[in-house]
Amino acid sequence: MASEHPRANLPPLSLHVPEPRFRPGDPVDFAAVDVPAAGSARRPDTATPAGEFHELAYTLVRVLDDDGQAVGPWDPKLSPDMLRRMLRSMVQLRAFDERMFRAQRQGKTSFYMKALGEEAVAIAAAYALDRDDMCFPSYRQQGLLIARGYPLVEMMNQIYSNSGDKLGGKQLPIMYSAKDFGFFSISGNLTTQYPQAVGWAMASAAQGDTRIAATWCGEGSTAEGDFHSACTFAAVYRAPVVLNVVNNQWAISSFSGFAGAEATTFAARAVGYGIAGLRVDGNDALAVYAATQWAAERARTNQGPTLIEHFTYRAEGHSTSDDPTQYRSAGEPNAWPLGDPVRRLKDHLIAVGEWDEERHAAQDKEVAEEVKAAQKEAEKNGILGHGLHQPLDSLFDGVFEEMPWHLKEQRQQMLDEETASGRPWARK
Repeated sequence: MASEHPRANLPPLSLHVPEPRFRPGDPVDFAAVDVPAAGSARRPDTATPAGEFHELAYTLVRVLDDDGQAVGPWDPKLSPDMLRRMLRSMVQLRAFDERMFRAQRQGKTSFYMKALGEEAVAIAAAYALDRDDMCFPSYRQQGLLIARGYPLVEMMNQIYSNSGDKLGGKQLPIMYSAKDFGFFSISGNLTTQYPQAVGWAMASAAQGDTRIAATWCGEGSTAEGDFHSACTFAAVYRAPVVLNVVNNQWAISSFSGFAGAEATTFAARAVGYGIAGLRVDGNDALAVYAATQWAAERARTNQGPTLIEHFTYRAEGHSTSDDPTQYRSAGEPNAWPLGDPVRRLKDHLIAVGEWDEERHAAQDKEVAEEVKAAQKEAEKNGILGHGLHQPLDSLFDGVFEEMPWHLKEQRQQMLDEETASGRPWARK
């Protein structure tokens, strides 16, 4: 008689498949989201070893309380003028996003991605970093350019891939590149910017420079190998870099659980690598500023890298190609417990007597007109919806410093075929 299998009494193995708490049509209740009181997180000295404040990877660094007051040890104590500059940049980003979103819907460009609800993440960080620090963004950090004063017309030229596009129409709309503004070329391949940022920071240190690097990715991208390779190099060589993870709850239609959010926080990745980790209220501009400033000081004083998780919420679709009503409850954006970053900063300025609703409304109108004027100026150079705006043979430019013979042959073959086709738009 055959003996019974030694594990016959055990249940079969099974896999856990993450599932978001709310789907289309579900009522939303974010009561399970732990939001600690503003000002409750301690602020270690920037020279403190990373292993001595692990709890900061599991709580939330917050500055603005429910009354709009800045409280606690992380309050950066910014001047009213600085706060107003940050608020204006956030309002400008929101107005820019709205106009470019409508431009895509009007067929003027092929693609756009809004940062609605995440404005504080890029804007506050840009003000906390030095002007010559190098930023390696993902595709929702256009606020870095706006905060650093990059011309709106140039951003729109790139979105329209028109004759004024300094990238020659070779990048997908919103994938900017502006070296002079410390803004590294955006890539559509997820998280390639992480090892690039760490490598740049290592080179800066090797050369005895004082500039640091900062990079951003979404929480879903922490599942990419590039993220972990970058963290390893950053930890081993104590690279002067700030590693930002924007946890906006959704990676296109996959919720954050698929990247590990059900198991722990994304800031906890730092604990495993032995580097400093902070989890920050990403809708609190003062908290983002303070955390970035703190991390930048650590990097600049050779204390090594810091990983910051910005806990926020993507208020609209992933892009103009996405329909979030197909995978999440329509009630989520308004129910998000950390509120609207623009409104929270505005309310803070009003609470301290440095702003009012009338001035805010006037600023909204002024910024809207400014963005509208920039759009009209950019559209003088053409729009993507009207076809090719760059010389066709420029397709081969910018790959090699000196074009090799085989590309020259291919370019000539292309031009000959276009000439034979009789299409006059092929060259300008």
